[in-house]
Amino acid sequence: MKVIVGMSGGIDSSVTAYLLKKQGHEVEGVSFILYEARMKNTFSGCCSMESIRDAAETAAQLGVEHTAVELRDEFMTRVIEPFIDAYARGITPNPCILCNKYIKFPYLVSVADEKGAGCIATGHYAITETCRKPAVGGEERVCLKKGIDPKKDQSYVLYALRPEELRRLLLPLGGKRKDEVREIAGELKLPAAKRPESQEICFIGDKNYRTFMRTLVPEERGGPIIDVETKKVVGSHKGIHSYTIGQRKGLGISSQEPLYVVGIDRASHALYVGPKHAAKMKEFMVDEINWLIKSAELPKYGSAAGAQSVEATSPLPSIRASVKVRSMMRDEPATLSLMSDGRVRVVYDEPQWAPAPGQSAVFYQGDMVLGGGVISEVAA
Repeated sequence: MKVIVGMSGGIDSSVTAYLLKKQGHEVEGVSFILYEARMKNTFSGCCSMESIRDAAETAAQLGVEHTAVELRDEFMTRVIEPFIDAYARGITPNPCILCNKYIKFPYLVSVADEKGAGCIATGHYAITETCRKPAVGGEERVCLKKGIDPKKDQSYVLYALRPEELRRLLLPLGGKRKDEVREIAGELKLPAAKRPESQEICFIGDKNYRTFMRTLVPEERGGPIIDVETKKVVGSHKGIHSYTIGQRKGLGISSQEPLYVVGIDRASHALYVGPKHAAKMKEFMVDEINWLIKSAELPKYGSAAGAQSVEATSPLPSIRASVKVRSMMRDEPATLSLMSDGRVRVVYDEPQWAPAPGQSAVFYQGDMVLGGGVISEVAA
């Protein structure tokens, strides 16, 4: 079939295009111009002009067509401005998930529709497979699962995809490990084979986010740094946009034991710090839920009496699952209480490191992604 491959110029998407062509598909590559020319950066991340040149060179080497699509205004509106706004409000955003939800996958589908392609593909390390065949006249349901390489699994950043995107999505790398993919790229002498592994936010590149924020955010009002255990002021900061929950470095205060950011109060511009154990939390609320399986199929083990008539804050049936709040952490056992207003209360079995408002919480059962959402508040 005809497949549109999102090509970033890196190893993963380059090998994805190669594997799909090898399987006999008609492959076309597309790259998105997202950021660099507008902001005059010189980094070589996945949305830089250098990466697009690499993608075009790889496509030519593989003998597939390649186009670049201008999306800088959309990327600024949907990803960068919300990123800046989130930090200015003292919450921790996840721009990769925003990009996947609002930019990468919707526009891949749009390009596929324009070119008459049935499927799209990316170099993410995750697996899609049919969970249930459609009834007559219906549509099949596709499940999202973890990739087999635990160090590279990227199912976390794909939880917000729509069913129609999952149904058309091919992920050839989900059943491979990173060293296998590097070996393929090396054997083919692809331009991407020498590119270093990027762990950075693409539009920040080799800067840290605080440096990035200082260039774009007007000077913020400073405030006190308060020890959460003693309630005493132990220092001052120059703006809460430079801090995130769990942060240790850059606090500018000395103490006998390491202190971490454990709370941010936007109203009073106060930063709360404490020892490592104070940054571990068990319970939080999750909004903006995107379920990848139907609610009727969620394995429940209890329900609130009168669930159809309870107030919005009352719990509906609960689910045992595992939850992760960062892409590279392990998903840990928890109870999910479904609320009648659509939110989910997560209670971990054991406290976990620094869940923060703005981060995404993704729910798993085994290797399958049940869904996820955005953390709105964390219990003290």
